[in-house]
Amino acid sequence: MISDPKRDGAFNMAVYFAFKEYQDTEFIFELNNEDKIAHARRIISGEENERVHVMGRIVKRKKPYNPDWSYHLDPATIDFFAMAIEVCDANMSYVEDHLDEACGAFLPGCIWCPWSSRVVREISQ
Repeated sequence: MISDPKRDGAFNMAVYFAFKEYQDTEFIFELNNEDKIAHARRIISGEENERVHVMGRIVKRKKPYNPDWSYHLDPATIDFFAMAIEVCDANMSYVEDHLDEACGAFLPGCIWCPWSSRVVREISQ
């Protein structure tokens, strides 16, 4: 389920987290919703063991906080999941290599849900 930015829990402070997939490469994403920030912190602490994977709508633009990738996740759409449909699954390198194809037949609606993603750390500012 993609988040609705108008829901309760939204606030103006951005907090950054990193997720990894099977490889060692990190993907940095921004959260600005208190409930989502708390959920990400519970994943890192080990309290949350079900909804540990990250999903959201990709934006085909580089962000300074995520310099290794030519795309980022729209913070207003980020959520966490236990299981998702296969059509939105791809690893971060594959998305980068096929970014020109994303949001069509590949990652319809720009929704990306890497099944092997797991939040590993909060980024210090």
